[in-house]
This record gives sequence, structure tokens and C-alpha cells, in this order.
Amino acid sequence: MLKLGEMVLKGLNRNTFENALLKNIHRRLAPLGNFDVRMAQSTVYVSPLDEDADFETAVERAAKIFGVITFSRACAVEKSMEAILPAAVEYLRPQLEEARTFKVETKRADKKFPLQSPEISAEVGACLLEAYPHLTVNVHQPDVTVRVEIRDFGAYLHGEPEQGAGGIPVGTGGKAAVLISGGIDSPVAAWMMAKRGVELTPIHFASPPYTSERAEEKVKDLLRRVGEYAGRMFLITVPFAHVQEEMLRRCPEDYFTLIMRRFMMRIASRVAELEGCGALITGESLGQVASQTMKAIAATDAAADLPVLRPLIGMDKSEIVSLSRKIGTYDISIQPYEDCCTVFTPKHPRTRPELADVEKAEQELDVEALVEECVAGRKVTKILPGDAE
Repeated sequence: MLKLGEMVLKGLNRNTFENALLKNIHRRLAPLGNFDVRMAQSTVYVSPLDEDADFETAVERAAKIFGVITFSRACAVEKSMEAILPAAVEYLRPQLEEARTFKVETKRADKKFPLQSPEISAEVGACLLEAYPHLTVNVHQPDVTVRVEIRDFGAYLHGEPEQGAGGIPVGTGGKAAVLISGGIDSPVAAWMMAKRGVELTPIHFASPPYTSERAEEKVKDLLRRVGEYAGRMFLITVPFAHVQEEMLRRCPEDYFTLIMRRFMMRIASRVAELEGCGALITGESLGQVASQTMKAIAATDAAADLPVLRPLIGMDKSEIVSLSRKIGTYDISIQPYEDCCTVFTPKHPRTRPELADVEKAEQELDVEALVEECVAGRKVTKILPGDAE
């Protein structure tokens, strides 16, 4: 049983969000066997239709689908006390045998059921006390809470709900291109925007021979992990070494990082528009490095043709690291394979650049030709979620 999150607050377009969620659930569970997936009363019911369905993996995947606030493995029986009482005794037997105290909570969504919620709870509680004489009732801090839900399709019994991924379904928040490196920050930024319903198109800038194939594989590994929440993606890899070499030859060293990021914004904007994206996403956090001061960000954004979303902008590094551990990207990010952002790093980068000075430093470059070269040389790779491979 998957409970909906903030979607229940939506108005006339709520069906759009619910349909997107059902579509995402079907897509993630399809390789695992035959499942019945249906929705009623702000709850999605997922039931295996045959013994070959991989229900354990289905539970793991459902926990990572954005739009689900909590989920519970439940026992479904017909709506009668004759069916509910023996199911309550057996379904949570392992937890009840280990517990000392319990309580019963009932939600009667089907108001046609003859007993009211307190009466159902009282009957189930009495039955459990008889079956497990070592138990006592504690309504304030029980070891186990037995939950009974009387709903459209039947009666459902389960224990404590588990936390879902939250957010809103991927695909309901538009489509955006995320500039993805091999570091800690950008995968977390991608995950945060997917949580807000954004369909991700990752763009990676590769600089062989200065960066290795293993660095590109690291990025793919990161996206596979993010994809366990965000779904499948199409990675666009852009060849970037020539741009950096031209910068090295023709531009002042202290402007390297800014000019490099401005080229990334130009190229990403062009690719994003070709892919139907409405915004760019980066993993920048204000003041974290020299290129992430207010003036540097302003100079960078001046080269972008699309809005730039920075979900990490107000977070400190420890918060970002904590999130990366939560979503499983941290151990991949710290692998020692350098990305293009660490190539030709200036010793003393400008932290308070004036836009006019940055533009003057770029004048020695054939900006449009270099952008066109990078866009023309891009390659596309389909990335499936790591748990789907």
C-alpha cells in the first residue's frame, strides 16, 4: 500500500499527478513480473498476480518512487470480522511475539462497514490479547501498532508504515538538463530536482586525454544510482578538451574557471533546447569554491539561454554529503577519477569578476565555432536505473 504525499493537496490537475505516478510505478515494476496496480482513496495498491513476481524487489523499488510518502506491506482479506481477526493474529506474529505492548488503530474508509473504528479496534485487540497473553495494551508508546484499514477493495492489516521517497512524480515538473560531473554535488542536485517532478537530461563534459574513460564510467554509475529514484535517463556526453586547450593558449589564467563554466552554460543551453528542456540544473553552493561567489555566478549565468536551477545553493558541504550518503552516491563520487572541472585549474582564480572583464578575456576565442563543435560532437547513452540492470 503506497500512500500519496503532497499530491493530495492538488486541485483540478490532481489526476495528472496520479496518472504520472501510476505510469512510473508500472515502468519500475514491469521487469519484476505481473502486478496489479490500482489507485483509490489516495492510496496505490500493488499486488503480485503470480508466484514468479519478485515482490521483495518490488517493495525496494516502490520505496524510491517519487510521489509516495509512506508504504506498507499489508495482508489483504475480505471485509468481515471473521476474516480480519485470524489475519490479525497471524500476519504480524513475529513482531507480536517479540513485543511486550501493542495497540490497534483502525481507519474505516468504507463507511458501509457495519462496525465503527473503535469497535473494530476493540475486537481485534481482544483477539490479540487472547492469542498472545504476554502482551498488554499501551495506547501511548506501544512496541507494535497493528493497523486495520477498511477500504474499497478489502480489509488491510499492517504494521508501522515505512518512509517513502516523498516529492511528486517524475515528469510532472517539466524537463531540465543537469550538468553532471563526477563530484559529490551534482548528483545530489539531480536527485533533488527529480524529487520535484523534473525529468532529467544529464549533460557531461569529457576531456580526453586529460580525463579517462573510467571518469566517464564513474558518471554513468552515479546516474544509475540517481536513476533508482529518477528513472531512466539519456546521458549526453560533450567533448570539451579542445575548448580547454584554446582557453589555455589564449585566455588569462585567472579567468580559466569562469570562461570554462560560461562555455558549459552555452553548450548546455544549446543541447537542452534541442532536447526539449526548459531549464538547466547545476550543483553549485554559494561560496563553496571561487566560481560560486555571487559575482562569479552572475558572470556564468550571463552566458546561459535558459533559467539555471541551483537546488544546493543554500546548503553547506556537510548537508550535501549527508544527502549523497542517503541516496547512495557518496562512495561513487569519492572514487579518484578526475573530471574536466579539475583540468587546468588556475592557482589564483577570480572570485569577484566583472562581467565586462570576463567578456574581454573571451574575445580571443571563436566562441560560436567552439560551441558548435562541441554540440555536433555529442554522444547519447541510455542509462537504466542501477537496480534494473
